[in-house]
Amino acid sequence: MSELVETAAPLVAPPSGLMRAFKSIGLLRESWVGMVGAAMVLFWVLVALLAPLIAPYDPLANYQSFVKPGGVDAKGNYFLMGTDQIGRDILSRVIYGTQRVLIYAPLATMSAYVVGIIMGLLAAYRGGWWDTILTRVADIILSFPPLVLYIVIITQVGQSAFVIVAAIVLASGPGIFRIVRGLVLDIKTREYVAAAETRGESNFYIMFVEILPNARGPLIVDFCIRLGFVTITIGILAFLGLGLPPPDPDWGKMVNEGRALALAFPHMTLFPCIAISSFVLGLNLLADGLREVALRD
Repeated sequence: MSELVETAAPLVAPPSGLMRAFKSIGLLRESWVGMVGAAMVLFWVLVALLAPLIAPYDPLANYQSFVKPGGVDAKGNYFLMGTDQIGRDILSRVIYGTQRVLIYAPLATMSAYVVGIIMGLLAAYRGGWWDTILTRVADIILSFPPLVLYIVIITQVGQSAFVIVAAIVLASGPGIFRIVRGLVLDIKTREYVAAAETRGESNFYIMFVEILPNARGPLIVDFCIRLGFVTITIGILAFLGLGLPPPDPDWGKMVNEGRALALAFPHMTLFPCIAISSFVLGLNLLADGLREVALRD
């Protein structure tokens, strides 16, 4: 009898989802694409953290206007990326703009994931009217174009960091809900979930300890990709004049401020565009690397 128990035990023992998640992240070094993406993201993280130390000037200070990249103003100040129409150093503004991106984009994405994960777990695991109501709510929200939804919410409620984050959560949460719901519908049929139910574990324990860690692969990849989309969204809103309030620098706002003078002074829009593109590219490469690791795992 003891031999039968020992043989059957591995079939119902729940895998350590958190340990496998850490293992997958550690295996990222086997993917050169993922390593390049991680290096690009890490670069901007370090720029944001070290902004007060590496920024050559105050991003809000006014110097000589329209200094070209590598130029010097009348007082001998050197500007690697030049200055804008009111004499602000573009390099310093790009550096400090990183802080806003790395605060609000991850905050909005993580908040959307909290909402989407809770909705998806409840709908798929509990089923019944939970599934019906939450799925219908998600379908209604997804029927609106995201950009239109952002514009309507921000123009009606007001322009602030909280409203922008809330609008992104409202627009992104249903998409995450659908991903989580599909994963949970598959995972809840596994033996280790049935074993937890047999042991009398609570619904909270089963959803967040047994099911969610074992759905981490697709969710981590989607998080990286979605974070890039949110970064672009914040930039687009700033370009449309609906972004984060001034006076702190913002990459999208910098593009908007320089677009009218782009032909004569392309550096005013070129450098913030490169910053946005490189950060989003890094996130996409990181997502590709994580996907490769997940397929090997």
